[in-house]
Amino acid sequence: MIDYDLKKIRALAFDVDGVLSTNNVYLFSDDGQPVRTANIKDGYALQLAVKRGLQIAIITGGRSPLVRQRYERLGLQNIFDGVSVKIECFHQWCESAGLQSEEVLYMGDDIPDYEVMKACGCPVCPYDAAVEIKAISRYVSGYCGGEGCVRDVVEQVLRAKGFWMKGLTDKVAFGW
Repeated sequence: MIDYDLKKIRALAFDVDGVLSTNNVYLFSDDGQPVRTANIKDGYALQLAVKRGLQIAIITGGRSPLVRQRYERLGLQNIFDGVSVKIECFHQWCESAGLQSEEVLYMGDDIPDYEVMKACGCPVCPYDAAVEIKAISRYVSGYCGGEGCVRDVVEQVLRAKGFWMKGLTDKVAFGW
């Protein structure tokens, strides 16, 4: 369980490589872009969180039209790619969204995420994160990046807010 008052979380932000996808990239794309994985259960949890009113952001150094397309289809509107200094992007997003840092859960896995994780209220990471990231995390998921770690933390937040398994007959719970 995440050691934080998850009821006060209004927003969640995620890195891509090593969090929303595995640490592996497949280098066989025709246009030279690395191909990434995406976990279906992570996707379900993210789209449900959006529909339940949480703000979701992706902050990544990579640029991939396929990544953008995947998460836009799930309803995410805050996709920041090609970000070289994540902390600046994080502060700008929080300011524009009217968020206090303690209202944000951020999941990262490696050194480029370090400053954001120190700044957010609830830093969490996948099981296979770098040792420096694990050291500053309030929670280390039992799942590796791209293998359900996002579902793990999103589900915990939604459960704490009473939104998980609520209204199973609602279209909101099943709309993709």
